Amino acid sequence: MILEVVVYNIESALKAQAGGADRIELCDNPLEGGTTPSFGVIEGVRQNVSMDLYVMIRPRGGDFVYNNYDFYAMKRDIDQCMKLSADGVVFGILTPEARMDVKRCRELIQRARPMKVTCHRAFDVTRDAFEALEDCIEAGFDRILTSGRMPTAPEGETLIKQLVERAAGRITLMAGAGITDQNVKRLVDHTGIREVHFSATRFGPPVGVNGNHFVSFIGALPPDYRQSRLADVEAVARMRHTLGG
Repeated sequence: MILEVVVYNIESALKAQAGGADRIELCDNPLEGGTTPSFGVIEGVRQNVSMDLYVMIRPRGGDFVYNNYDFYAMKRDIDQCMKLSADGVVFGILTPEARMDVKRCRELIQRARPMKVTCHRAFDVTRDAFEALEDCIEAGFDRILTSGRMPTAPEGETLIKQLVERAAGRITLMAGAGITDQNVKRLVDHTGIREVHFSATRFGPPVGVNGNHFVSFIGALPPDYRQSRLADVEAVARMRHTLGG
């Protein structure tokens, strides 16, 4: 079983490694669902962790239909990830009709080689899961991250199982969203997946408690916006123990 942990900073990457993760997905902006992190953060993580490092290639939040400026930024970000010795990149591009944009995805995949390439959960908002599966295979993705088109992977387990069966080894399916050490065993047993993606998120203690807290720079606040977002090493370790290895 492969355990991938999504992280948003260097400290979380270190905690994911200490907990026994096999791979990390490095992102920025969790409130946007993840965007491309800075090159300084990528470099800092690469210098301090030995496990596989995959980097989110997403130039902005919102939808996955990108204009030429967005697409250019994605190409340049992939180039930088290669220079910084990332092991893989993660992206997904859709057409206005909610299909995978096979042409553009293929271009980015070819540009990214020899890095591995994951299609993120843009897959889950396409018009048809099985059509998108074939499009991802045609484009050349190595794996698809999916919740089975539901808010959480346990809720989408029936479709995930069907996708694994339909893929028949042509592409790897990785389940993600709402997975914990309490529900992962049933999910694995039911679907046949061999890769799991989760956040292991906990919030650290508030910092700057004496500052002015009437000003916020984000629209949607977590339970306490002063809290730092970190990976929980114990949660990673529990998941690793549950999955075995």
